[in-house]
Amino acid sequence: MGTVVDDAAAAEFHAFFEAHYAELARLARLLTGEADAADDLAADALTALWHRWDRVRGADHPVAYARGVVANLARTRIRGAVRERRRIALFWAPRGGGDGYAVEDPDVSAVVDVQGALRRLPFRKRACVVLRHAFDLSERDTSLVLGISVGTVKSQTSRAMAELHRLLEPEGPAVRVQVAVAAQRTGGRR
Repeated sequence: MGTVVDDAAAAEFHAFFEAHYAELARLARLLTGEADAADDLAADALTALWHRWDRVRGADHPVAYARGVVANLARTRIRGAVRERRRIALFWAPRGGGDGYAVEDPDVSAVVDVQGALRRLPFRKRACVVLRHAFDLSERDTSLVLGISVGTVKSQTSRAMAELHRLLEPEGPAVRVQVAVAAQRTGGRR
């Protein structure tokens, strides 16, 4: 499956790659919570873009398109991981309905970091928070990336922030959530 592209298009893709690879890897890391998978997801997204570069380069918002590809790949990875965990849990579940292996929920008062709290959010809410607060995208740009309406972005972001505040309440003031998510933009530096 070869892609025939002229030298100008190849140079344009190379410039796009150089300008946006780190951002796409950071987005993948924040969406999946897996630093190891972030580079792979960004590379897979850029490979997909390369195969369709003639269409992507003509798009109104190529970066939004790239972010959407990363979001879709992250969603697929998360769903696969959830299915795998369920299979493992079913395999190791006790037979006969006994409660000898029942494990209590972990202590809720334990310290919860922002990435851990983000992982607990459903994908769409997590994606809205990450794109809006860590990447400073507008509601419109976020809706373009995720393929949802601006109203859905507003409601999902609002609900996600409320959930993050609830999850992180034991740590301190609610304002800390926005500061911590925004700090992801700079790799933890404030």
